[in-house]
Amino acid sequence: MAEETQNSDMTDQSFQSDQVSAGNEVQDRMVQLEAELDDAKNRTLRLMADFQNYQRRALQNEVVAKQQGVASVAGSVATVVDHFDTALTQTSKNANPEQILAGLRLIRDELVKTLSQHGVTQLNPQPGELFEPGKHEAVMQQKAEGIDPGHVVSTFQCGYTLAASGGTPERVLRPAKVIVAPME
Repeated sequence: MAEETQNSDMTDQSFQSDQVSAGNEVQDRMVQLEAELDDAKNRTLRLMADFQNYQRRALQNEVVAKQQGVASVAGSVATVVDHFDTALTQTSKNANPEQILAGLRLIRDELVKTLSQHGVTQLNPQPGELFEPGKHEAVMQQKAEGIDPGHVVSTFQCGYTLAASGGTPERVLRPAKVIVAPME
């Protein structure tokens, strides 16, 4: 019986030792998991801060790019305005109507050239061209000899497009206003 008690005591001590050892392992694992959780939280906070900084910089870059685009166009058009100012200072004593008209044509041509340097082109559909709803706006219908139905009879007002760039498609700034032959 003394032997049984001794075995029982050893079994209890071994069991308690195993429990303490298991408890230490659990405690160590908890400390490790808490450290990993803290690390993950810190990484998440850094990533969120980096993303917010990225958004702020992207917005600033967009504003700067827009300002640069406007400045570029405005600088180009300023020369055309100068030519208009010069033309407006002319009096009937200095120039005759034909000279003034020729000057206005030159100024218009310079303005069209300036716009084309910035990717803007005119939409001026010719008689007989197929009516394209995205590029043309029908202001009226009129029959015309030699013009098929659904085709342009004449252009009332030119339209303008902005050239494609950076993977973006050509964009219609203003559709051309046209007279179209009616569908029969």
